[in-house]
Amino acid sequence: MLIANDIRVRLGSKEILRGVTTSFAPAQVSVIVGPNGSGKTTLLRTLTAELPCTGQITLNGHDIGTTPAWKLAAIRAVLPQSTVLAFPFTVAEVVRLGQMGGIGAGGPDRTVEALNRVGLQNYGERFYSDLSGGEQQRVQLARVLLQVWRPVGSDGSPRWLILDEPVSSLDIGHQLMVMQIARDFADQGGGVVAVMHDLNLSAMFADHMVLMRDGRIAAQGLVREVLVDHHLSAAYGCDLRVGVAPPEQPLFVLPQAALTEV
Repeated sequence: MLIANDIRVRLGSKEILRGVTTSFAPAQVSVIVGPNGSGKTTLLRTLTAELPCTGQITLNGHDIGTTPAWKLAAIRAVLPQSTVLAFPFTVAEVVRLGQMGGIGAGGPDRTVEALNRVGLQNYGERFYSDLSGGEQQRVQLARVLLQVWRPVGSDGSPRWLILDEPVSSLDIGHQLMVMQIARDFADQGGGVVAVMHDLNLSAMFADHMVLMRDGRIAAQGLVREVLVDHHLSAAYGCDLRVGVAPPEQPLFVLPQAALTEV
C-alpha cells in the first residue's frame, strides 16, 4: 500500500496541501484529478519524497521520510511532467538509466524491449533532443518501466509506477497505449498512481479516483462514486453533467469508442 496520513505542505506563506489523508492499493490504477492549482502535482511530489511535508507517508510499509533513496528506487519509478536533458544523450542511453537505478541493475539489457513496449522501435540510436515532445515523453515512460520491470518482486511485494500527467503531450492513439500499459502493470499486481486531466481516460482505465480541490480531497473512492455531477461541478466551478450530451448535439470524439467492438 501507499498510504498518506494528514499530509500538509507549505510553500512560503501558502499552505498547498491541507491535511490530505488517502491510500492507494496495488493491483489498481489510481488517478488524482482536479482543476489547475488544486494540489494534484504537489501531492504526487510529496508521495515520492520530493517535497517536505508534515504527516506520514508509507510505501509498502516503509516510511519514505527515512528510507534511503536507493531503496525507494527499487520499489517505485516516477515519471515527472517534463524532463530537460543538458547533454546529447541517445534514446537508448536515457532509457538505460532506468535499469541502472532500478531492480534490473546488473541484469540483461531490456532497453530494446522497453522501447518496443512504448512504440519506439528502432529509436535507440537517435538523439533524445531530436525527438518531438510526445516521443520524448514515451522515452521517459520506457525509462521508468525499465526501473520497475517486474510489477511484483520475488518477495511478493508490489512495485509502483507514479506518473505525473503521462498523456499530456500525446495524440489519442498514444494516450490509449500509455494508459493500457498502466492498466497491464496493475493487472500484474503492481500499483499505479497517476495525475490526470482527462476525465474520460480516467473513467476508462482507473479503479480508484481522488478528486482534489483547494489542497484538500473533495471526494475519493471508486470512479463511479467520484465522477458524479455535484462533486465535479463543485471542484471545477462549472455545471458539469456526467454522461449527458448537450442538446445542440455538437460533434465530439470519445476515446471509449476505440475500445468498443463493432
